[in-house]
Amino acid sequence: MVRFVKTTVLAMAFFVAMGGLPFATSSANACPSCKAANESDSRLPQAYMYSILFMLAMPATVFAGFGISFYRLTRKARIQNEQLEATSDAKASEQGTGTLLPTV
Repeated sequence: MVRFVKTTVLAMAFFVAMGGLPFATSSANACPSCKAANESDSRLPQAYMYSILFMLAMPATVFAGFGISFYRLTRKARIQNEQLEATSDAKASEQGTGTLLPTV
């Protein structure tokens, strides 16, 4: 019971802290050249936004590609192992149930 109360209080404190975090931040000023560029052209801020999104998406794409390829490799190896075990079990059962011929 005590452990449940501690974990509940800790979880509530965490969520309250995370909920209040956006209100505790202050706004940051851009560097002077970025600020001037954003004020002069209306399409430039959108270009900055897209470049940042592409830079953030690239590591996720690379890691997802590696993850998918490793998953496929392990799945393929597991299927091959299952097929190998099935064929070896079938061979073992054929050898064990075959008719025995008398030796002369």
